[in-house]
Amino acid sequence: MYEKVISFIHKLYGTEEFVPLSVPKFMGNEKKYLEECIDTTFVSSVGKFVDRFENDMAAYTGAKKAVVCVSGTSALHVAMMLVGVERNDEVLTQALTFIATCNAISYIGAHPVFIDVDKDTMGLSPIAVKNWLAKNAEIRNGECFNKNTGRRVKACVPMHTFGHPIHIEELIQICEEYHIEVVEDAAESIGSLYKGKHTGTFGKVSAISFNGNKTITTGGGGMMLFNDGELAAKAKHLTTQAKVPHRWEFRHDHIGYNYRMPNINAALGCAQLENIDKFIESKRQVAAEYTELFKNVDGIDFFTEPENTFSNYWLNAVILKDKAAQQAFLQQTNDNGVMTRPIWELMNRLPMFEHCENDGLENTIWFADRVVNIPSSVR
Repeated sequence: MYEKVISFIHKLYGTEEFVPLSVPKFMGNEKKYLEECIDTTFVSSVGKFVDRFENDMAAYTGAKKAVVCVSGTSALHVAMMLVGVERNDEVLTQALTFIATCNAISYIGAHPVFIDVDKDTMGLSPIAVKNWLAKNAEIRNGECFNKNTGRRVKACVPMHTFGHPIHIEELIQICEEYHIEVVEDAAESIGSLYKGKHTGTFGKVSAISFNGNKTITTGGGGMMLFNDGELAAKAKHLTTQAKVPHRWEFRHDHIGYNYRMPNINAALGCAQLENIDKFIESKRQVAAEYTELFKNVDGIDFFTEPENTFSNYWLNAVILKDKAAQQAFLQQTNDNGVMTRPIWELMNRLPMFEHCENDGLENTIWFADRVVNIPSSVR
């Protein structure tokens, strides 16, 4: 039934063997920088590549400051603490996301509230957020509260799903009206632009992931982007065990976190960032070829970048006509050497979050029944 698609993907990646979903590409100074770390013995949390990676990423994205972490999840965790999320607060987010988003909320002891996504972005819908707030929220003493639970609604965490930017300006405007902080989950969208501006640079702070399957990788790692230098300095302090600088004494003035990215990982990141434009160009070319293919395949639509955006096409997605077609496509592709995956299990269907409030999630459920990710590696 899907032989044409399977044959095309094998040809696209030039192999009759197994085609993985997304694997890293090393084509530059990775070995050179890693060898320098080993030769100088600076392989841990101190070294020139940590500072360089932060500075290079800030310059690339246009952020004022960047602070590295050991993972995108840890970056999200600290980012939410920095904007004031506390235990028993509520955080508006999407159920259509990777679990890291909700895990980071839970580390603080806060509660996710799941709001629907837009059909054109697969990301958090500003209209749905506005409608939920109009119905369920009230402002008291300059803060937003959920009338149903009595809890403070402190933050909103949208994710740029599969690298496609959401309607971020509209969302921020709505959240500002309700005194809600926006923390962008830009884990998947490094290099993606909304109206010419990098995702992750619209709010006070955002989080990026450099996991092995991301557009660029540090093996494992993450980063926070800031438009506020003082907030970035606080982030650096908290993620390095809140140690007060001293030549020999160990003094700490806060509950801190061992979220430091080792120099050896940052070295990999520096080399990868040097080629990010080539990686994204390759990914966008793959997406363009998929677009042409699926114009001629009945019952499958290829998901393309929303209007006013430039997507890195981190993970390509197709939309089948229903759940049965989705499952048949997954079965046939995986049986024939092409790795495909459904979208993540919706967060509100997991036992940890099934009690959380949601707005019905109409579009979210529609996508969950139809979306399949297809091979997206840089060629």
